[in-house]
Amino acid sequence: MTTPHTAGGFEPPAEFDPLAEIAEHSAGLARAAENNLEAPVEHCPGWTVADLVWHVTEVHWFWSTVVAGLLPAPVEDDSGPDRPAPEELIARFSAGAEHLVRVLAAADPAAACWTWATQQNAGFVLRHQVQEAAVHHWDAEHAAGRDIELGMAMSVDAIEEFLTFSLSTVDGYHPEVPEPSLDGALVLSASDAGIDWTITDDTLPGTLKFSTGAGEPGLPRISGTASDLLLWLYGRVPLPVTAGSAGQLAAEELVARFRGETFTD
Repeated sequence: MTTPHTAGGFEPPAEFDPLAEIAEHSAGLARAAENNLEAPVEHCPGWTVADLVWHVTEVHWFWSTVVAGLLPAPVEDDSGPDRPAPEELIARFSAGAEHLVRVLAAADPAAACWTWATQQNAGFVLRHQVQEAAVHHWDAEHAAGRDIELGMAMSVDAIEEFLTFSLSTVDGYHPEVPEPSLDGALVLSASDAGIDWTITDDTLPGTLKFSTGAGEPGLPRISGTASDLLLWLYGRVPLPVTAGSAGQLAAEELVARFRGETFTD
């Protein structure tokens, strides 16, 4: 069976169902946005919840269009839908989310289409749209004064996906003018899942690689639940740095360099 998970032989948790996650978090976002469209979104500066809902609506339209047509190039931004009146916004969002789920359910994950990543197929879209929906669901809940815990299985998979596609890497995206090298190693530790990821420099300046497995003792470490680690990677929640043998200042500087070599889309 073809799956959307192709990086490094990683096997997602058996209970992880990306289509169900997209549907669940899209529905949760819509519920959280009800009667709260004017609230500010802390981690999206200048946005209200209405702006957040419309952003995800546009994202769903974009990727459903790419996958439905198996397009070899991105859709032009100005060809998308017009923003509806506020009272129609959530219904439009919900319809678009349901359409995206139908399109992804019908698509062969191995079918080639344009993406911004090195993995150019519908499986990449399926996998990445989980964290798009989940993180923005968290944003909407947070704007309403509530914090939610994301599921462990989906968070583990999303962390692995982030480390595969959202770091500056030799084989993927890396800037022409590289960021400073990590010059060390950093461990991310999902305490509830019992999984560690160790990030180190790769062969090109300013590029990173990671390995999955037991972290080495003495390395700087970011620890938390899988949900918190994913939200930390997306800049939503703070997590303390355990310095190990590096010293606290050196460990925090290493984390800052790691941040400089990550990106999201």
